[in-house]
Amino acid sequence: MTATATSARARMPLADHLREARNRGIRAAVAVLAAMAVGYVLADPILSALREPVLAIADSRDASLNYDSVTGAFDLKLRIAVFAGIILSSPVWLYQLFAFITPGLTRKEKRYTFGFVAAAVPLFLAGCAVGFWIFPHMVELLTSFASTEDSTILQATYYVDFVTRMVVAVGFVFVLPVLIVMLNLLGVLPARTILAQWRVSVVAIVVFSALVTPAADAMSMIVVAGAMTALFFAAYVIAVVHDRRAARRALAGTLAGISD
Repeated sequence: MTATATSARARMPLADHLREARNRGIRAAVAVLAAMAVGYVLADPILSALREPVLAIADSRDASLNYDSVTGAFDLKLRIAVFAGIILSSPVWLYQLFAFITPGLTRKEKRYTFGFVAAAVPLFLAGCAVGFWIFPHMVELLTSFASTEDSTILQATYYVDFVTRMVVAVGFVFVLPVLIVMLNLLGVLPARTILAQWRVSVVAIVVFSALVTPAADAMSMIVVAGAMTALFFAAYVIAVVHDRRAARRALAGTLAGISD
């Protein structure tokens, strides 16, 4: 970010910040609501996919999804619609998020926003896909603590909340490298700071991977941890390249000022 862009951002009044946040929030909300309508139509096939682990458990003992109220089935479809809406509308609300975080950029630098979204959307979707791949193993592991003589009766709303939160959480984690690069390009997070915290970051990645994958399935943990670690160091490499270019530009400007 240039000094002009930084100063323009700093001079932006609080009322303008709030107005921009409101406008971008409205756009994101409209996109999510529109995507929720599509998600509601797709709720039944999505629920069928989410039900597969329960059907697998039913092969060895009684297992089923149950509703605890008259409106339970309708509430569940709404929850699935919200979940699908968040994922389907991710290109819009991710763009609105990055555009709000990076105000005051020059025309050239505004391309960063499009670059962030272009990287964040596929990473978010890839993270959701990884979470969707993991969740059947999680369900199998957690329900395996019950005796085969017991029945596994799962409250449908709780079950779907558990799955969707895990899927969306993994999706957000995959977007973190893009946020690291963005903060570096904005001059907030130098590459040397990223490198100084690499051990802590890797430990945090391994712990997170262990928490979201079954303890008995080491391969899932290795895949998740490996992908997240690779993304972290890819963000670091991009930050190093940017910082070196920024240092060369600053040096060239200093030398030009001295020669004048």
